[in-house]
Amino acid sequence: MAETVTEDSPEAVAPDNGDTGDLTIQVRGISKSFGLTKAVDSLSFEVRRGEVVGFLGPNGSGKTTTMRMLTSFYTPDEGEILIDGVDSQEQDMVTRQSIGYLPENNPLYGDLLVSEYLRFVADLRGMSPAERRENLDRTVTEAGLSEVYNRPINQLSKGYHQRVGLAQAILHRPPILILDEPTEGLDPNQRITMRDLIKTLGQDRTVLLSTHVMQEVEATCSRLVILNGGRLAADGSVEELLASLSGAVRYVVEAAGSGVADVLAQLPGVSDHSSQQVDGRVRVVLDAHGEEDLRPRIFELARDRSWTLWELHRERASLEQVFRKLTAGVVADDAADENRDRGADESEVDA
Repeated sequence: MAETVTEDSPEAVAPDNGDTGDLTIQVRGISKSFGLTKAVDSLSFEVRRGEVVGFLGPNGSGKTTTMRMLTSFYTPDEGEILIDGVDSQEQDMVTRQSIGYLPENNPLYGDLLVSEYLRFVADLRGMSPAERRENLDRTVTEAGLSEVYNRPINQLSKGYHQRVGLAQAILHRPPILILDEPTEGLDPNQRITMRDLIKTLGQDRTVLLSTHVMQEVEATCSRLVILNGGRLAADGSVEELLASLSGAVRYVVEAAGSGVADVLAQLPGVSDHSSQQVDGRVRVVLDAHGEEDLRPRIFELARDRSWTLWELHRERASLEQVFRKLTAGVVADDAADENRDRGADESEVDA
């Protein structure tokens, strides 16, 4: 099992998994400042081929700035980025060819047909006629665009609009995809379709997926990299983060009787509790650590103390709770820079 790194670890760097042959993204101690504001601070992580990695962080965490450094839109003030083993500062035109980028705003030329737009992108990429024909055929199939290939982009649904944006990102067959909020604005069915498409693309590529939708992360990603305040807050699988960072199971108990909250707070493994009166009963929420399921103990207490038990259930910690625990209370000062990032021109196809 890969080591899970959190902001409480001695060194918040990417886990060392030994062999570097499959590494496609290596971020080594990068920093970026805008004036007196440090948007990214000594950030390190790695991503391997075949991984779909969720790239998460609250607004102002340095996430957008980092993605712009990965795509060579920004240059790090310190540190280095290796894309498929190539230094992005020394050979940025080479590393740009290794990356397909779908920005959050997904700027497209609405007056063009899908076929015209993708041919235009192929020409910008400098593809030969034979290469363009082969890549277009593969991309249209992969992105599921056959039915709308000869339709104007401005007549497409939001779901197909996102697929066209994804198609331009994969048209030149890059080994790395960086996707910024690819399911934003999609309905539930479109989200599932896009999620399945991303997982398929991630089988033989590296995918770095930025999103605020935790359900998408749990359903799509094999690993998470979480930023907070420009620094690495956590790096590990969903299961590892749930186990090692939340470390908690929540019990909700609603009962009528004497001393319910005080007695339950003394149960083994309980680290925190809260209570409130509800219609003459007390509702207690217990946060506990450990392997033991406390429900049998609670049931026995209710029986022995003659409590009337109205409700008893256990809740596993959610990824959203883990995210909040890692990022709550620290608001990065680079929010203005993040907003500026998102407002910058993202229409560069080769960004």
